[in-house]
This record gives sequence, structure tokens and C-alpha cells, in this order.
Amino acid sequence: MSRKFDRDVYVVGVGMHPFRNAHVPVRECAFGAGVAALDDAGLSFRDIETLYNGYITGFLMDGINYAKDLGMTGLPITHVENASATGSTAFREAVLQVAGGHVDCAMALGFDDLHKVQGVGTSRGGMEGIILPAAFFALWGVRRMHERGTTIDTFAQIAAKNWNHARFNVNAMRQADHEVTPEEVINSRKIAHPFTSKMAAGVGQGGACAIVATEKIARRIAAEQGRPLIRVAAAVQQSEQMTDGHIFMGAVVGPPEMTRTTAREAYEAAGFGPEDISLAQCHDAYPIEELLYYELLGFCGDGEGDRLVADGDTAIGGRIPFSTDGGLIARGHPGGPTGLAQIHEIALQLRGEAGRRQVEKARTGLAHMVGAGAVSVINILEKA
Repeated sequence: MSRKFDRDVYVVGVGMHPFRNAHVPVRECAFGAGVAALDDAGLSFRDIETLYNGYITGFLMDGINYAKDLGMTGLPITHVENASATGSTAFREAVLQVAGGHVDCAMALGFDDLHKVQGVGTSRGGMEGIILPAAFFALWGVRRMHERGTTIDTFAQIAAKNWNHARFNVNAMRQADHEVTPEEVINSRKIAHPFTSKMAAGVGQGGACAIVATEKIARRIAAEQGRPLIRVAAAVQQSEQMTDGHIFMGAVVGPPEMTRTTAREAYEAAGFGPEDISLAQCHDAYPIEELLYYELLGFCGDGEGDRLVADGDTAIGGRIPFSTDGGLIARGHPGGPTGLAQIHEIALQLRGEAGRRQVEKARTGLAHMVGAGAVSVINILEKA
């Protein structure tokens, strides 16, 4: 099922508008992220040949209207919506346009404000419509505790790690002024047993952008800026598959096997496996997700994720750092830009520009998101 690119694709620019919980105008978030990515690449909007904008909330024509702030050059503009995987999907579509030879330079721009989400938890028939996402993840967490002996302390350690990674990320929504402890996480406001408010993804508004281009363009930019080439090693997407005894687990994340099969395809496309990944970003809306994705993405065996946490392997400085920018829990999860914020973080890490959260000798990075429905998207970058 793996697809090889017709030609190599490189990330040449990334940018963000800080994720915030302060009702910043979404148009400002989109413009700020787009301009930041163009400046980062040293390009003008006239150099962009196609634009995929990703957002969940807002109005039908917002993407077209917001793009006019960057320029009116006649380029194709396409709105992408794939729930939490919206930004990841927009990035993949931009990559495929360059890989297929349709354009030489493409932009993926995500923006959103999840304060505008309405109707979550209202029923239109069926259980999925009346159980809030927090309840789905809580049930998933309790099941893990029952089957594997996972404790609340493990969940709290994951969340505290992500809060502490975000302390050194100026774009993060939640920037604590002190080292957050697992005890502090446990003692925060209760959401749904076993989870508390400091274990839940921060939602608000923000923007993120990535520009991808051919090797010729990437080499010119790298030479001008003295930066390494960042190649897209894999950009894959799957949806859940019907199997014998299939259980429809609701519209939040889909069955765990979906992430496992997407990861297999991504590693095949990249030509290397989880043992070669330097850092990973995942859909960590609650710590139960990050814990399970350690296993489903192949970084340890089933049931062994708790040991990774206990040994500090998934913190910066550990064997496989996860959510180095704070993840959905602390960097935040505005929706449309979330997957592109992951690309932004990996690009900085591979360039060696991540400051106090820099992963030593980072050469590869994996970005994973799932979208309600359910879909799974994995993008892998490597320092060429």
C-alpha cells in the first residue's frame, strides 16, 4: 500500500501564530502563520503555486478570504477539513502536489478557533453523539488500567512532561512559570475519571504553516540560510478498516489498529523503522492516547508503554522524546493548525533551532494525528 514519491519533497519554511486561549481573531492567526513561514523560507507569496488551507470552524469562504491577505496571485486554493487531522492532511496534500510534479512550491496553512465549536455532545441518534470526547478517553483510560495495571500516576507523569516541555515553547498555549509535578496534575480540577484538567488538551485559537518545495528550490534556500535540507520521508493517510468482529469505538479516534497500520505504511515509505526516529509528536489529547501510541507506533511492545514513562524515555533527553513542544495537552489543540504545529516543531528540531527543548543529534521526526470519523495521518521528516 506504500506510495513512493515521483520526486523528493523538502520543507523549506515553517511558521506559527502562537496558540492562545484569548479569543484572538482567526484571520490574524492565519496571516501571522503564513507570513512567518514565508519569511522563514525567504519567499514571497508569488512563489507559492498552490495553497491548502485547513480549518474546522468558521465560515465556508474563510480560507479564500484569508488568503487574500497574503496576496491575490491566482493560485489554486483548496479548503481541507479532516477533524483533528486537518492540518496534517493539508500538509500531505501539499507534499503530494510537489511530489507528483504538478507544482514546485506549495503551502499548507492551518488556522482555527475551537471556541466556536457547537453541538458537541448533542445526539442525532446513536451513542457517539451524546458522549463527550472526554468520556471516550476516560473509558479508554479505565480500560487500560484494568487490562494493563496502568496507574493514574503514569497518566500524570505524561501530562507533566508535556507541560514542562511547553515551558520553553513561546508558541505554546500553556506555559507554566515553574516545573509542573505529577501531583499538581492529579490535584487539578477533575474532568472525567481518571483525567483532570491538566491532562486535557488545551483548546483555543492559533495558526501554523509549512511550505514545501522541490530539491532545487530547497538547496538554494538552504545555501542562502545555512540550514540543513529537511526532506519529507513519508506522508501517508489511512481510514479505519472493517475486520471480523469490528467494534465501532465512536467518532473520536477510531480503532487503535488504524494507527498501527498507518505507521507500518509510513515506515515502509520512509525506508526505515521506529528505531531510527529521533523524536515524535502524536495526537495526545489525553495522556491515554500518548501512552497507547508509544506502542501502536512501534516504539515498544504492547503493554510496555508504562515502562517507557517510568524510565523517562519519552522526555527530552530520553530514548524517544514525545511531544517536545508540549503536544496537544500543553502546546494546545486549536484544530486546523495542530498537525502543522507538529511539522513546525520537527523542522526546528532537525535544524537544531529548538533552543532549550532541543533533542540532541535529531535527524528524523514523526508527526501523527487522528481525525474523528476516523482517519490517521503520519508524516515523517528527515535531515537529508
